[in-house]
Amino acid sequence: MTYDSDNIFAKILRGEIPAERIYENDVALAFPDINPQANVHVLIIPKGGYLSHDDFSQNATAVEKTGFTEAIGEVARITGVAQSVGGTGYRLITNSGEAADQEVPHYHVHLLGGNRIGRMITPPKS
Repeated sequence: MTYDSDNIFAKILRGEIPAERIYENDVALAFPDINPQANVHVLIIPKGGYLSHDDFSQNATAVEKTGFTEAIGEVARITGVAQSVGGTGYRLITNSGEAADQEVPHYHVHLLGGNRIGRMITPPKS
């Protein structure tokens, strides 16, 4: 998979596709997932053209890495799922590559919460 500058998240960043902006800083944007899997389901994306966490961790600047991490924490607080604001917790998910079913070739983190989410994965049967 290679980075495609015409992916849906790149279009949202350029303003070609509207999205409800839950949070934004200089390096990240957060908006609701269009197919929510929990009561709270927000996508947090870097503004730079990074394909995956691997790409981001190797090539993003320290400012981008810090700002992205801060954005995730702020979204958890804004949406009320962070324990620091009385929430009961949340899960962060990022899919990387074909084997993980990454659908959009732009690094993104799913923040899910607002209800009991259950096990992370179902253990394989022996």
